[in-house]
Amino acid sequence: MAQMAHKNGLPFLKMHGLGNDFVVIDNRQGGVTLTAGQVVAIADRHRGAGFDQLALIEAAEGADARLTFYNADGSLSATCGNATRCVARLVMDETGADAVTLLTERGRLAAVDAGGGLTSVNMGAPLLDWASVPLARDVDTLYLPIPGDPVATGMGNPHCTFFVRDAGAVDLSTFGPEHEHHPLFPERTNVQVAHLVGPDHLRMRVWERGTGITLASGSSSCATAVAAARRGLTGRAVRIDLDGGTIHIDWRADGVWMTGPTAHVFDGVFTPDFLGGA
Repeated sequence: MAQMAHKNGLPFLKMHGLGNDFVVIDNRQGGVTLTAGQVVAIADRHRGAGFDQLALIEAAEGADARLTFYNADGSLSATCGNATRCVARLVMDETGADAVTLLTERGRLAAVDAGGGLTSVNMGAPLLDWASVPLARDVDTLYLPIPGDPVATGMGNPHCTFFVRDAGAVDLSTFGPEHEHHPLFPERTNVQVAHLVGPDHLRMRVWERGTGITLASGSSSCATAVAAARRGLTGRAVRIDLDGGTIHIDWRADGVWMTGPTAHVFDGVFTPDFLGGA
C-alpha cells in the first residue's frame, strides 16, 4: 500500500500542458511509494483521477527536484516533456525563481519562465543512432524499413514519426498500437503522424507508449521537430499544432527546447480506502 503523506490520505495535483494531463505527487518530504497497480487505479478516468502520465516529485542534491514518470499502464517512462514543464512552473511559482533545474532519467533538464504564461524546458540533445533510440538492429534512423517510411528519434524515450498527407485522417486507434509494438522497437515506441502546414509549421497527432491517444506530447513534439528538420521539411525552429493546442520547438546547439503553456487545474487527496483497494 502507498505510504500516506498524512493520516487522511495522499495529496496530489492535477495539471496539464495542452490537454496532456498529469497527476503530480509531491514526495520531496519522502514517505510515498506507489505500486504499479496503484498507478493504474489512479489513471482510471472513471474510478480514479485519470491521467496520461503521473509525475512523482522528489528531493535532489544539486537540482531543484527529481522527477519520476509513470505511464497509465503502470510502466515507467524516462521522460515526459509536458509534465516536466508543468512541474517546472510549479517550482518556479513556489520559489519565485525564473529558472530551475530538474533531474530525470534523461539527465539534468533546464527550465525557464518564457514570459506570457509560457514555460520552456531543454529536453537535451536528440539521440539519432539506432542503438540509442533504441532499435533492435542497425538501420538508418532517418529512413526506417517500415511501410510509411518513418523516422526514429530518441528523446530519452523512443519515437517513430510518420509524415503523412493528412494527420487528421489517420485512425490512430489502430495505427498507434500496431507501431508501438513493432519488433524494430524492443522497448515499444511513441508514434506520431504529422504533415506540413506551411514553412516551419507542422500538424501532429500522437499515440503514446503505455497510454494511448493523447491531446499533446512534449517529447513527441521534440522528436517530430527533429525528424522534420533532418528530412529537410522544416528548419530547426517550428510551430506544432496538436489536438490540444500549439507548442513551439527549437532544436538548438545545446538541446531541443520546448515552449508552451501549463495549467494547474485542482488539488485533491487520494483516500486510504482507494489506495488500499488498488
